[in-house]
Amino acid sequence: MSDTNASLAVRDLQVLWHPCTQMKDHESFAVVPIRSGRGVWLEDFEGRRYLDGISSWWVNLFGHANPYINAALAEQLETLEHVLLAGFTHEPAVRLAERLLRLAPDGLSRCFYADNGSSAVEVALKMSFHFWRNQGMSGKTRFVTLQNGYHGETLGALAVGDVALYRETYQPLLMSAFTAPSPDCYFREPGETCAAYSERRFRDLDALLARHADEVCAVIVEPLVQCAGGMRMYDPVYLTLLRDACDRYGVHLIADEIAVGFGRTGSMFACEQADITPDFLCLSKGLTGGYLPLAAVLTRDSVYAAFYDRYVTMKAFLHSHSYTGNPLGCRAALATLDLFERSDVLGRNRELAAHLAHRCERFAGHPHVAEVRQTGMILAIELIRDKARRQPFPWQERRGLTVHREALQRGVLLRPLGDVVYFMPPYVITPEEIDRMVEVAADAIERALAD
Repeated sequence: MSDTNASLAVRDLQVLWHPCTQMKDHESFAVVPIRSGRGVWLEDFEGRRYLDGISSWWVNLFGHANPYINAALAEQLETLEHVLLAGFTHEPAVRLAERLLRLAPDGLSRCFYADNGSSAVEVALKMSFHFWRNQGMSGKTRFVTLQNGYHGETLGALAVGDVALYRETYQPLLMSAFTAPSPDCYFREPGETCAAYSERRFRDLDALLARHADEVCAVIVEPLVQCAGGMRMYDPVYLTLLRDACDRYGVHLIADEIAVGFGRTGSMFACEQADITPDFLCLSKGLTGGYLPLAAVLTRDSVYAAFYDRYVTMKAFLHSHSYTGNPLGCRAALATLDLFERSDVLGRNRELAAHLAHRCERFAGHPHVAEVRQTGMILAIELIRDKARRQPFPWQERRGLTVHREALQRGVLLRPLGDVVYFMPPYVITPEEIDRMVEVAADAIERALAD
């Protein structure tokens, strides 16, 4: 007997516990079973289609069931599905590391694989801490993060995040980090440029490092866009100043490009827009085009050298994942990089981003829209109760959830962050599909604000 939407939803709720979900919600709002995907579209068991406006949690770059990535994976399946990367190697892992290092900002020369975004952050945190220990500077044990930053939900990643929704419950389990004010340009003064505000906010971080550099291993940031914190954005000048400060004070810079890497901000990596090289570059999500979990941490030879010694010195970086450098994941990533090379993806993205911006101009004057902001292929619309006073809607009203539900009814997958409605579609979306996505969002927003 074949599944239907209803039958699979019932089976699901008998056995599954979904991520980032209050499961009781599904007493009144069913999970959406998906049978297949193609391009920007997902299809359920009854033939209903949904335009994937958020790239399935920001991972899908070139569409669902992309024929080129499919073929690469099928070929790899016939050769090698997995082998441990401790003491062994394989061609996809080596070739992917070579290509990532060629694409990355100058100065990054070593690649360490992990399984997902949070794991990549854990690797970078541990590697930075361990580097200073190996250098005889064991007093460096703390990290600096930004207000409203998000870096994942494992304990180390949570500790260097600052979104209360995710970390507040687990606070007793977390190491202590220094928190600097965010350069988030949403809070700039009337008439103040984003660059001026980001530069002004940087002075607080500079002062913090001046006081505590001898305790600090690294500063960790999401370059240009604080994604899970509400798609809040800032100017590249902040990264330029931060790189200089990290050099002056002798601390590492960790760039968490898990969500913003691979073209999302308009350049291959967001750090390029500030012309900087971090000490650690964390990558995941779009790395495999949305196919398989894989992460990479790119770092410098100087970091690698601090661990390179005789075994008895106990300086080795003993961190591992069972599926480190999985050949299938690496092959999907290689195929994804091929697609960037086969056409001018970033150039087309600029055209799509401009079209998206034009279509969303309608929201700027809305009495309940505080801001429409955009960086590359990420555009966010901040809903607000009182625009003049910058007073948000009570979070208990869950206006964003209403937008999500209303959009689904009209065949578009949106998943607002609180009351921030955002678009982060796959790069294969067409201008006509952007038009549909925005029209549905506009209708859903009006319904969410009707009460």
